[in-house]
Amino acid sequence: MKKDQYLITIPEQIIVNKILQIRGQIIMIDSDLADLYNVPTKRLNEQVKRNILRFPADFMFQLTEAEKNSVVKNTPHLEKLKHSSSLPFAFTEHGAVMLASVLKSERAIQVNIQVVRAFILLRKSLPMSKDILSKIELLQTQIENHHQDIDNIFDVLKQIIYTPNTKRKKIGFKQSEN
Repeated sequence: MKKDQYLITIPEQIIVNKILQIRGQIIMIDSDLADLYNVPTKRLNEQVKRNILRFPADFMFQLTEAEKNSVVKNTPHLEKLKHSSSLPFAFTEHGAVMLASVLKSERAIQVNIQVVRAFILLRKSLPMSKDILSKIELLQTQIENHHQDIDNIFDVLKQIIYTPNTKRKKIGFKQSEN
């Protein structure tokens, strides 16, 4: 049997869409990983609990009720969590890698490679996003400064227009009457 004979490929965008940011960390929710690995979420979490020493706090954490509600509200594909009585687990990139070792299936290994690549792709795009964000903030500051300058110009124009016309000596040439 060839190495790539049963290669599982999941479109990169599907995986990237399942990556979220919570508590300043880039994570994937247990139910999304279970879907990718083609196992029930309950079974995935059972394997994690059996191997809990492999999942320290920087690899995995459980969402709070508020975080769960926020995720459900802002992520349409996770609406199924709305009525779940249990709080989902969030796995960092390292936690997702560790999952492949506890699931021990061919699919888990192949999908895990794709998940890691998606995390890497996202990590590469973050510095570019930060650069774009800083440029947007700079433009916003410049626009605010221009807005103040324009307001000042209009104030001066209003003073000129609405200042009563006092009698002044006319300046200029007089036409001779020949």
